[in-house]
Amino acid sequence: MTDHDLDPAVMRKQYRSQIVAEESLAEDPMRQFARWFQQAADANLFEPNAMVVSTATPDGRPSSRTVLLKQFDERGFVFFTNYDSRKGREVDANPHVALLFPWHPIARQVVVTGTAARIGRDETAAYFRSRPHGSQLGAWASEQSSVIGSRAELDSRYAELTARYPEGEQVPVPPQWGGLRITPDAVEFWQGHENRLHDRLRYVLDGEKWRVERLCP
Repeated sequence: MTDHDLDPAVMRKQYRSQIVAEESLAEDPMRQFARWFQQAADANLFEPNAMVVSTATPDGRPSSRTVLLKQFDERGFVFFTNYDSRKGREVDANPHVALLFPWHPIARQVVVTGTAARIGRDETAAYFRSRPHGSQLGAWASEQSSVIGSRAELDSRYAELTARYPEGEQVPVPPQWGGLRITPDAVEFWQGHENRLHDRLRYVLDGEKWRVERLCP
């Protein structure tokens, strides 16, 4: 078989899952997300906290990338990044963001839309201190999304930082690095089913309350 023999049009799976009924949902999307996130973790999915973050420029040019969710609570979803990266700059200019959790092995997705804002520096520092020493150095070594001449240049920066901050020595928090919290205004829970008759249940913020609506698959 050659690469040209692979036909994506004939690649399909039948999803066999229990129906998701409206009455089975939690009263708010963050509690429902906590349920599904626990079930994704219990299913031993690889990095169930991996999510696709989509941002856009003010004139509507989108970009997407996969990052790792690091915190969530009733306030929203938090990940960490270099604020000077493409996503950081786009969020500064246009705070409207979408998240996608693609839990393919259990035929589920969670799709979030909302607005992003920087978290407090104390929160950022607390998380930064919990990161492995090498990851702390990496946050300094990488000017995320900027052009670099070679891999050797990146490795050289890292080596210099390793010498400056050996294991056991506190690494300062980079001023250009920190958390972004996405406060949701809609959260869709997608469960795959046979014959493409999927369940799509979406929480929508209506004033200060959440209402649930069912979408056609």
